[in-house]
Amino acid sequence: MEYECRRGPVQRIVVFQERGSGEKKIAGIELYSPGCFELEVVSLDDPLPSLIDDPEKYLPKELNADLVLGFLRHPDLSTELLRRCQKENIPFVASSKKYPVSPQVATPPI
Repeated sequence: MEYECRRGPVQRIVVFQERGSGEKKIAGIELYSPGCFELEVVSLDDPLPSLIDDPEKYLPKELNADLVLGFLRHPDLSTELLRRCQKENIPFVASSKKYPVSPQVATPPI
């Protein structure tokens, strides 16, 4: 089955993942909507401390995105990413199967 994207401006999605945690989702986006999205993947592959006092040093300085997908397992990083997305009015969707108290979805004010 071949999928076609609606023609229009290409949306920019930034995906944050920890140790490959978003690879299946990234592959799905590329398979089912080729050319529809500009993907940037930010991978954190090194072991992380249990408590992160300065999460900014693990994340890029700027978020240039129409949508942010978060597959980060560390709650300190997910919380900081949510804070930044809200500040910049960027929709944020996060997987939190293992951490039910983590943020899951945040949309900018309408």
